[in-house]
Formats: sequence, structure tokens, C-alpha cells
Amino acid sequence: MSRHPPDSSQLPRVVISVRGAQRLREGHVWVYRSDIVSDGSATPGALVEIVDGRGKTLGTALYSSASQIAIRFLSRERVDDLEKLVRQRICQAVAYRERVVHDTDAYRVVFSEADFLPGLIVDRYNDIVSFQVLTQGMDSGPARKALVSELSEQLHPEAIAERVDPKIRELERLPARSSGLVHGDKSTTVFSMNGVKFHYDALLGQKTGAFLDQRENYAATAQYARGEALDVCCYQGGFALHLAKSCSRVTGVDSSRPALEVADRNAELNGKEIEWIEANAFDLLRDYAAAGQQYDTVILDPPAFAKSKRDLDTALRGYKELNLRALKMLRPGGILATCSCSYHVSQADFLQVVAEAACDVHKSLRILESRPQAKDHPILLNVPETAYLKCLIMHVTL
Repeated sequence: MSRHPPDSSQLPRVVISVRGAQRLREGHVWVYRSDIVSDGSATPGALVEIVDGRGKTLGTALYSSASQIAIRFLSRERVDDLEKLVRQRICQAVAYRERVVHDTDAYRVVFSEADFLPGLIVDRYNDIVSFQVLTQGMDSGPARKALVSELSEQLHPEAIAERVDPKIRELERLPARSSGLVHGDKSTTVFSMNGVKFHYDALLGQKTGAFLDQRENYAATAQYARGEALDVCCYQGGFALHLAKSCSRVTGVDSSRPALEVADRNAELNGKEIEWIEANAFDLLRDYAAAGQQYDTVILDPPAFAKSKRDLDTALRGYKELNLRALKMLRPGGILATCSCSYHVSQADFLQVVAEAACDVHKSLRILESRPQAKDHPILLNVPETAYLKCLIMHVTL
């Protein structure tokens, strides 16, 4: 009796539960470890075939042996060549940005699941490209090879830098790496958005270096801003520098001295005089409100208060306090732009918190605009986690 050798091209089969299969059929792209029935011979970061309990193939995904998100879906079709897929999807991501990005040479090129490259973030800052790898699959040799090669071919940057988050690599059980240049030798440049210039250092700052998701919100807020303005949690001056075009006086506040030093250099680059204050936002707003300090425009753009569902109640209290203090300081007719980048704080939760703060200080607010993140950070309709940023621009009517 002859035996046929096993098909070496066959992908490992991962069997998922009814709940996991339904999640994929409804358009989500994650399957949690609790919904894995059997992971067969899947290795860390491998391409795998996803099947339901009846043996029906649902598609191809990347497998993680470490994350609670064990499956990150790639395609309903069979995928045998990860390098080829990464190249194709980077090309598609670049084409999408050519349609939706305007008035800037800095934007997000790849937004992980929203560009069907789960665990990969790529940003462009003028002639430098910066990327971050967050999953085992995107850290694999074929994915990395395709990433650097295709970014070079599509965007022609002078340099490509990798930004490393050691905590994420540890959680994903990935080997330690250091941030650094993987192509070229240029690490600094100047980029612009909405006519405002910014310094960029590929090896410094948070995440990949700047908060590009607020780019469209910077411009929208600047249309309404006037008079004396206060930008709270200003980081490197994104809102403040945009407000300086129309406001008579702008003050930026942040707890990070290095961020404020860059903000000051950015102000000088644009020929603007802005006052920068190193302070804790809660303490400063409490003191200013108690002292009767008044402004015509206040921006609140704090870091994420809710990293998980467990943090939700604490986060809501924090957002309410910040907004309450800010509203106390706004003159009648003033503008409040208030933001939340916490996915776990829903749009409805955020609106309610701001409404409660307004009631407590006996002020009425008119919503001028309710805005998400910039279009280069796309939102997938069936993946709510891709919609995280809320920006409310409001007019104090009374």
C-alpha cells in the first residue's frame, strides 16, 4: 500500500467556535483565543486556514501564539504568499491616500486592520517613512522584506525608520529590537499640514512621532477659534500652531518638557509667538478656573484615559472634570474643542460627559462639528475598534 507524502503547501488549520465564526461572517477581523477550538500545528505568526466546527473554510488569517487576539483575518481567499499580499495591500493603501489626503506631506500610509494589514502602522513625514510592527505575523521575515521594499518603491523616501514599542513586543513574545533606521541615514526633516510647518525626528517622540489623526480637526477648529486661546495637552503644538493664525494670544500646556521644547521650535519655524507652560492639565485647569482666568477658545486633547474597559468609569470622571474646568474658563460666545482618543469611551458616553459638565456650570453648548479621526486613518464599518477618536467643536451660547 503506497503512502502519499503530506502536501507541504497546506496551511495549518485553525478550528474556531460558532461564536468566532459568526464574528467573522459579520465582517469583523478578530477571533479571540477563547474562541479557538483547535490551533493544529500553527506556529507563531503563521498564515493559517480558518475553519468552523463543521469543517467549512472561512478564509486565511495570521495566527498569534501570544495575543488574546489569536486570529487576525486577512482574506476569504486562500493566501499562500504573505510577501506578495503585503506588497499588494501597501500599494492599495498608498492609492487610497492619494484620493483622500490633501494639504499635507505627512499622513498615515497604513492603518493596521483598516488597511487589511493587521499589526502594521506606517506613517509618512515628508521624505521620511516611519513604521511600527505590533504582531507576530507582521514581524515575520516575508512581511518585513515586503514592507521595506514596497515602501521604498511606492514612496521613494530618503529614509525608513522603525519605531519599537518594547512592551508590545514583549507581550507578543517577539525578540527585542531597538528603534532605528532600516533604510537611508536621514532621521530629521520638516513636514507641513494645512500650511503649518513642524519639525520631525524619526527616533524621538511618541508612537511614530506625531499625532496625524488630528490633522483635519486642527484645520476645522482653527476656522472657529478666536481671541485668547488655551491648548491643553498640546504635545508638540498641533492645535496651538493652527490657532495662532486667527487668535490674538495662544498658550499651550503639556506635562512633557521634551514635547514643549519641540513645540517651541515649531513656533519659531512658523514665526509665531506662543506661551508654553509645563504643567499637569488637571492641576492647571483647577487653579486657573479658581482664579477666574478667562479664554475665548479652549482645546482639550488629552491622552487616552481608558486603555481598557476596566478604566471606563475613571476615564469618564477624568473627561468630565477637564471639560467642567474648561467651561468655567470660557467666555460667552467662546469655542470649546474637546477630544477623546479612548476607543472604550463611546461617542454617546463622551457627549453625555460633556453635557453633564455643561449642566454643572450652567452653560449651554451648541455643537458646531462632531468629528472623527482624519481620513488617512480609515474606519471599517464592521470593525468598531478602528473608530476611536472623537472631536467635538462647540460654541458656548450662554
